[in-house]
Amino acid sequence: MFYVYNFLVTTDVDLWNMLANTNQNVRLQWINPTLITIIILVNCPFVTSTNTTRCISEAGVEQAERTHDGIEPIITLSEAVVMIIGFGVFAGGLAKAFSFIRKTVFKDKDNLDTDFDAGGKVSIGLTATTIVSQWTWAATLLQSSTVAAKYGISGPFWYAAGATVQIILFAVLSIQLKIRAPGAKTFLQVIQARFGRRTHLVFCTFALMTNVVVTAMLMLGGAAVLTSLVEGLSVELAAMILAAVIGGYTFIGGLGATFYVSYFNTALIFAVMLVFVVKIYNNPEHDWLENPLGTPERVYDILACSNGPADNRGNSYLTFISEGGLMFGIINLVGNFGTVFVDQSYWQSSVAAKPKEGVWGFITGGLTWFAVPFTFATTMGLSYVALSTVYGQELLSEDDINAGLVPPVVAETLMGKTGAILITLMILMAVTSTGSAEVIAVTSILVYDMYQIHWKPYRRVTDSNGCILCGKQRGRMACKRDQCKCFSMAYCGQCANDDSNRSTSTRPVKPAYSCTMHGPYRNYLHILIQKKNWCIFWVSISIVPLTLILKTLEISLGWVYLFMGILIGSSVVPIALSVFWTRLTGTAMVAGTIGGTVLGMVSWLSVAATFDGGLQRGAFLKNTGKEVSMLTGNCVAIGSGAIITLIVTFVTNLRLSAFQKEETWEKTRDIDNPLAPWTELYIRELSIHDAKMLYNRPSLSTMEEKFKTAKIIATSTAVALTLILVVVWPACMVAVNVMNCEDFVNWVYVSQSWAWLAAIFIIVVPVVNEVYSLSKQLKENRRKRIVHVHHDDQLNLKTVSGTMRKTSTLTPRSNGLEMSHVDHTMSTAVLDIHELDRDTDVEMMNHDSAIRVGEYVPLENKQILQFKDINSHTSDQRNSCESNDMESSTLARRISMEIDLDSSEPNQAIFN
Repeated sequence: MFYVYNFLVTTDVDLWNMLANTNQNVRLQWINPTLITIIILVNCPFVTSTNTTRCISEAGVEQAERTHDGIEPIITLSEAVVMIIGFGVFAGGLAKAFSFIRKTVFKDKDNLDTDFDAGGKVSIGLTATTIVSQWTWAATLLQSSTVAAKYGISGPFWYAAGATVQIILFAVLSIQLKIRAPGAKTFLQVIQARFGRRTHLVFCTFALMTNVVVTAMLMLGGAAVLTSLVEGLSVELAAMILAAVIGGYTFIGGLGATFYVSYFNTALIFAVMLVFVVKIYNNPEHDWLENPLGTPERVYDILACSNGPADNRGNSYLTFISEGGLMFGIINLVGNFGTVFVDQSYWQSSVAAKPKEGVWGFITGGLTWFAVPFTFATTMGLSYVALSTVYGQELLSEDDINAGLVPPVVAETLMGKTGAILITLMILMAVTSTGSAEVIAVTSILVYDMYQIHWKPYRRVTDSNGCILCGKQRGRMACKRDQCKCFSMAYCGQCANDDSNRSTSTRPVKPAYSCTMHGPYRNYLHILIQKKNWCIFWVSISIVPLTLILKTLEISLGWVYLFMGILIGSSVVPIALSVFWTRLTGTAMVAGTIGGTVLGMVSWLSVAATFDGGLQRGAFLKNTGKEVSMLTGNCVAIGSGAIITLIVTFVTNLRLSAFQKEETWEKTRDIDNPLAPWTELYIRELSIHDAKMLYNRPSLSTMEEKFKTAKIIATSTAVALTLILVVVWPACMVAVNVMNCEDFVNWVYVSQSWAWLAAIFIIVVPVVNEVYSLSKQLKENRRKRIVHVHHDDQLNLKTVSGTMRKTSTLTPRSNGLEMSHVDHTMSTAVLDIHELDRDTDVEMMNHDSAIRVGEYVPLENKQILQFKDINSHTSDQRNSCESNDMESSTLARRISMEIDLDSSEPNQAIFN
């Protein structure tokens, strides 16, 4: 084992006294490793102070200080621009690939909802990947290393644990949203349905503020790193390039594009992180002059000789007993509830996945993300302390440390230009993936919650139970005589014809929608898609002035990170209760949120005013950024917001009847897209029959019973992991006191093991999930080969009735097959078996309406299409026609269509 000392002594007695106690913390004052290091092997302490002094004097202290003063920009501007633009092109290609796969393989419709929910069937692996990518801000990499450099080993843990529990707890909110508001695209729609316009506007404001704060942190961290490592790169140019990349691929693919790009970003972040782990902790065979680290034991020896913060136990970086670390942990825990629960981007990920997949996606995503700040900061942050000790001076100023420049200086010191490029790539991945999620989140709020509800709604209905298409009441509140008769677009023959005409049209302006039921609303959604595109453009552009304003104000990344909980923390409990508590009122939500923010601000500024300089201009950012000020403001904001919400609710809403309780959640279940009702996603799980009617949906009790297991798993897992991360694990570490070498080595091995396992999961599982989904869908598409018949082909249909046979033709169409002369009452019908799932209903559609007629049953290498009751006769009329022949009857009671996938002979349909 190696020990490196700078001996400021003149007697051999002092030397031997220090060597006698190997656990003594000896501060390394200065040394230049490029010329000489003093290596003392265990059992071989035969170096005299005279030789030490001579070597140090020959090294030249001034030169060492100049060489390692801050970060030296070593990446050229042209290299950086090529790197960023290259990534932008690659991300755009991935976005285009995702859109192509969804449209050609999964047959996703090109509509507004698909841009925001990616079809609503995202797998566990991609959900976890997206969560990791969204939650890996630039601050995750930079600020976590900053607190490691400040507080020692407690910093990385508190950063990771204090920001993981929110993601895991969000799994509970995710399943609750899917049960009680399965058609919602934003959490603000739930608030609108329950509490009305005023409450909705208040929380829209807080949601948008959250997105602004998160985007500010992204750009501050990204701009700081890029401008420090890239020669000649200004903040303005860095902000514009990042905004162009973020907006570009978000515009191409919407939310769905972020899933594939997020996978690539996350995989690259883990790969680069593991490169640094190997370099610092697993590289014993190296040149000591280039890298004084290399093994956990060497890092420990140097850290043991470093003077840590005064409020750490024994002034050591190797202890959990740290006042500053604990205060940061509480601030981090409280503040990050706001940036998860109030950030629409995480609700967006919940909307994009089915209930069970969403639960496991958030749980595994949270545990995987834990490895990023925990391992990365344990590696880079502690390495910064060790290198500063070796060189005898701080490598960065306090302002640079608060700006998040610890990882760049470590990477550049140990790996030169290669390290600088790797850090640049990591920050670029973090900024672009999270930035894209924030752009989508802001756009969804502007489109779904501002434009559709407040600025220019399609139709103002009295409540959420009113049909937006016709204005009549649906289902439970409608009188039978005046009930809404609208049904899903998927069952509409006129819409099928519209889609066919528009897809085959070569004109720049597509034909207008002719469907009287859905056409006007489809035109309205087409306008919203255009608005969505403009929103993405302007939101991306607005990132640039936001970054420049914060840079001009000289606000650091660390300050914004600690401040965010004061601004938005009061809305956390009201939002969580909005999907759980039936008794909650809109007045209580507004009072708790606004009141909590005001009280948090007042307490924060009051504590800051007690420090030297108070709130004066020169001392404002310093005093308000102190841990005590931020801790007070964060705790008061979230605590008072919760207390006020509870008290006002109990005062203003004393009792609810059984009908009121039921109606509370029926309002949220009314949130839906009339063109594609949420029931269509749950046909298999809930065995929904006649899903085409907008009011025909499973009861709330059925939904709760179906997803009861997923809810129990989410709740129990979230509570257990929260207790382990926040209570049990820290309590065990307090008992360790100050780590010895063995403890530190075990700690490093835990962080490395977590990182490797997380990397394997996040790289392998999403690919396996996606390949499985693609193969399953392709098999399903092969079973539905009838959809892909060429226009010059014909299939013979032979009708059989006793001794009478009639032959009809089946003509391919883009949306199905046109069947001519099926019977006397239906001269032309469209047989649409597009996107059929196993054991689901098949529709025979005419031009006026759709009638459920049978089931689709694939058997081995054949497809059996079985149709019943083609005509829209009443049940009495059907019974009266049962004994009639095909020739005289106006009813085709049953059709069996057998399609042999392997046969080259004409396929036949038999009419019985």
